[in-house]
Amino acid sequence: MRTQSEKGAAFRALHERAGAFVIPNPWDVGTAKMLAVLGFEALATTSSGYAFSTGRKDGNVGREKMLAHAREIVNATDLPVSADFENGYAADLNGVADTYRLAGEAGLAGASIENSTRRPDAPLFEIKQAAERVRAAAEAAHALPYPFTLTARAENFLVGKPDLKDTLKRLQAYQEAGADVLFAPGLTKKDEIEAVVKSVDRPVNHIMFAPGVRFGIEELAALGVKRISIGSSLARAALGAFLRGAREIKDRGTFTYLDDAASGKEIGALLEP
Repeated sequence: MRTQSEKGAAFRALHERAGAFVIPNPWDVGTAKMLAVLGFEALATTSSGYAFSTGRKDGNVGREKMLAHAREIVNATDLPVSADFENGYAADLNGVADTYRLAGEAGLAGASIENSTRRPDAPLFEIKQAAERVRAAAEAAHALPYPFTLTARAENFLVGKPDLKDTLKRLQAYQEAGADVLFAPGLTKKDEIEAVVKSVDRPVNHIMFAPGVRFGIEELAALGVKRISIGSSLARAALGAFLRGAREIKDRGTFTYLDDAASGKEIGALLEP
């Protein structure tokens, strides 16, 4: 098994090599193991995918449960793991710093922090406050005794404030605050993605999760994207198949969903030690 330092260095190196890499998002130990066997080089947790698996809506899992989940994913494979830690699970800067110190104790190679307040009346932290929170996270992350990659997210396009100019200004502030990777989830147009890449000098993550958006890895790499995540999309795809099958049984009394089901043998082969 690789050490934390080796995993941290390997994760950082993925952002420095040519081209783009995909970091898929498992939501439990089984899906983490299967993604590793399929050949992916790193994994990321999904806050919403995990929340769904525990019977909760996104944003309703606290720091302790999310840290415990992150440890499970870290221990499931030998791959570096980055965690979706939402807005840092704390209102004050000391609490934010504690979250990323604890991330190191959990064995993570990286984690993200977003600027969402989870308040409908004011969904985003003001830029100055958001940058201070990123700085607190970055200082704690970079004080760890191994390479830790902090990703800072500008949530504008996810909270109903699709202002590209403000998004770029925020990402630049988070870069100055010490973020290692920058991320503006919710972008669906090539010119928006390209504008983000050109506005900063750190690796940029792009998330593929919106229906109908079909950029390929090579297309995104050509735009300058370095990392491609998929958020809760695999979890939602699995739950979509589950719901279609359950509704077919309940509403029609048939079982054609079995035609598309993976076999126990196929799943078992991916889970063998």
